[in-house]
Amino acid sequence: MQEKINRLIRPEIRALAAYHVPEAGDMIKLDAMENPWSWPDALRDAWMEALKSAEINRYPDPSARALQADMRRVMQVPEDAGVILGNGSDELIQMIIQALAAPGRVVLAPVPTFVMYRQVSVVAGMEFAAVPLQDDFSLDAEVLLAAVEAHKPAVIFLAYPNNPTGNLFDAAILHTLLSRADGLVVIDEAYAPFTDASFMSRIGDYDNLLVLRTVSKMGLAGLRLGLLAGPPAWLEQIDKTRLPYNISVVNQLTGCFALQHADHFMRQAQEIRSQRAQLYTGLQALSSLTVYPSEANFILFRTPTGTAGDVFEGLKTAGILIKNLDGTMGALQDCLRVTVGTPAENAAFLTVLKPLLAS
Repeated sequence: MQEKINRLIRPEIRALAAYHVPEAGDMIKLDAMENPWSWPDALRDAWMEALKSAEINRYPDPSARALQADMRRVMQVPEDAGVILGNGSDELIQMIIQALAAPGRVVLAPVPTFVMYRQVSVVAGMEFAAVPLQDDFSLDAEVLLAAVEAHKPAVIFLAYPNNPTGNLFDAAILHTLLSRADGLVVIDEAYAPFTDASFMSRIGDYDNLLVLRTVSKMGLAGLRLGLLAGPPAWLEQIDKTRLPYNISVVNQLTGCFALQHADHFMRQAQEIRSQRAQLYTGLQALSSLTVYPSEANFILFRTPTGTAGDVFEGLKTAGILIKNLDGTMGALQDCLRVTVGTPAENAAFLTVLKPLLAS
């Protein structure tokens, strides 16, 4: 069998590692940038009542028109912009790359960043060009623009704020990039609920700007629902790669219901912002750490040289799961990332972390 696998599976696919999600069990889960609060009983009961209208025996609306309208309203999509919905923003990233994939074409992104940009590019048979961020994880405009000139990428992905670093790139550099890039520029705003910065209102100012959003970070990670907005002419072509009925009946009903209660989730996002500031202060008080500013719902920090693995395992032993980024890319050596949780979860994390750094 292995001989057949080696012969039939492309070598670049064999070299990839599948996206790994660790089992949290009963641990405090601070590894996946999720909203830490479950729905209140009254909201859950109303949701279950709404689901009674689901016609499971029928295919869903292929364009999810009602859900599109609600997402446009909540995400303030410009009226003249086109919209496509996806099974999470991951599917939309895949659709963009599939629409552009051709021999010799390049996908470009600053690194470190969201791993799926590279993963999907490799699967689609495209070259991935990584542009290193500076030591503080900011963009080097000269290096970025030189890479764009050298590679002439079909598409550039920029997470804004960036994952896993949490910072916002300089908007002036992004505007320069949009004016100079010949290919598409996709601004991935997955963490929009936790920052006031956005390029959504600039759709139409540039003929190559697309904006990605998701409902995952606002408390609906289990729903798997993303939005791509941009010039209708581009989206008309990208939509041809979308599999039919990609948003289920249940997801369309649930999405509409949840977005009709968007104020509830926005209040939670404001609380997460407040907790982020307190968690940041608590981490900064631990003098052995380098703590990076964040506009997302997580914080990246660097431990003393060679200790990240021990700190990560010590937290796990104490029942707290965060993300170990040490070894994933050179720039993230000794780095760990913690999701902003509830006040009690954040306090438990800091309480356990402090003696681990002293040992």
